[in-house]
Formats: sequence, structure tokens, C-alpha cells
Amino acid sequence: MITIKSDREIELLRKAGHIVYETHQYLKPYIKAGITTKELDALGEAFIRKQGALPSFKGYEGFPNALCISVNEEVVHGIPGDYVLKEGDIVSIDIGACYHGYHGDSAWSYAVGEVSSDVQALLKNTEQALYEGLKAIHEGVHIGDIGEAVESYATQHHLGVVKELVGHGVGTNVHEDPDVPNYGTRGTGPKLKKGMVLAVEPMLTLGSPEIFIDSENGWTIITDDNQASAHFEHTVVVTEDGCEILTGE
Repeated sequence: MITIKSDREIELLRKAGHIVYETHQYLKPYIKAGITTKELDALGEAFIRKQGALPSFKGYEGFPNALCISVNEEVVHGIPGDYVLKEGDIVSIDIGACYHGYHGDSAWSYAVGEVSSDVQALLKNTEQALYEGLKAIHEGVHIGDIGEAVESYATQHHLGVVKELVGHGVGTNVHEDPDVPNYGTRGTGPKLKKGMVLAVEPMLTLGSPEIFIDSENGWTIITDDNQASAHFEHTVVVTEDGCEILTGE
């Protein structure tokens, strides 16, 4: 069921989203060669809790950590561990925070030191694909309009669109209706209404969009051809003439 959030709920979602934004900013200086992904996870969890929130992902359907940290060919749902970041890696950090029962959700992909020109373009264009999707949002358009905008931009820049993974509604659950695919046709899908809260999150690849699940941990999604992937996500609230980003400054 798709829900319309009240002004009170939007204010709580705004606070949750700001905590997620602040957690990303806090972690940025630590994202460099030599740190392990579990160290980043511990730093992020401690910061979220210090803000009076809880990490949304910890324990979610059995997920063991506070943050999803995915490196290079890992698309999403990377489990923090002993991997040591090295120069030339890209790392996607997906952060959820629950504040007084309401969630914020945002992922961002970061370069570790100097990366190749192909990877630089992947990061730049996946981030822009997110904003192309957000530009399509306002009351009265359809979910398909968002997906079409993301897919069109990604295709123009020769990036693969992972179709099995989608954005979603956000509220008292971190994943709610409706699904928000990164592909689609204008004028199709549920119609957007003022007060709907959505997470839009392009997951794009340098090569094939085909993916598989790591059989060892049952969580991490990896590109089939082991080429790099990037992931950018904001939680937004639909307004009459656009949207407000809840996980931004």
C-alpha cells in the first residue's frame, strides 16, 4: 500500500534523512586506502547512534551490519569485513537511519584515491542519472517517468542498468511501496501524489547489467562480468512542482 505522509511524518523523515546525510559527511575523510570496510561500518554505526537514531539495516531480514559497503564489482548489499580499501577502488556506502520510527536512506559511491577515467565517468554519470530521475518528479506524473529518465540517461552514456534492483517507498519501514525501477515508460505505473516519500537509486555498471548473488554470504550482489558498478540514492518527498531531497544538506 502506498501511503501519503503527514506534515509531522515528513518532519521526522527529514530529521532521519539529515542524520543519514551527516553520516556520509562524517565518513568521507576515512574513505581512503588502508581502512577496512568493517572499520567504516563501526564508525558509521557509532555516529548514527550518537545522533539519537538507530541503524536501519542492522538486523533487517538478518543483515548483520549497520551499513551496506560494496566495493568495485559489488553492486549492493556488501557486508563489511576485513577487506582493506586500496588506491583505485570505488566503494558504495548505503546508509539507513531510523529516527523516532521513521527512516532515511541514501547511498553514495566514492573513489579511493585516483581511479581510472572509465570509473570516473561511471561515478559522474551514475550520480547524474540519479538527478535526472529526481528532475522527473512532481505531483501528477507516474513512477515510469522516473525510470524512463534514469534509463535514458544511462543508455546515452553506455552504462548497464541493473533491472532486478529498484528504489522504493520510505516511511516507518525502510522499504515500502511503491517499487521505483531505474527503467520504464512515461505515463505508466502509480501516479505520484504530494506527500509520497520515495528512494530513487540508480545502480549502473560499466559492462553487463547481469548480476548474481554471492553464494557464500547470500547477500552481496555482484556484476556477472566483474566490471565496476556505482550506486547513488536519495530519499525525497514529492511536492506539487517537484521534490524535496530529505537526505541532502
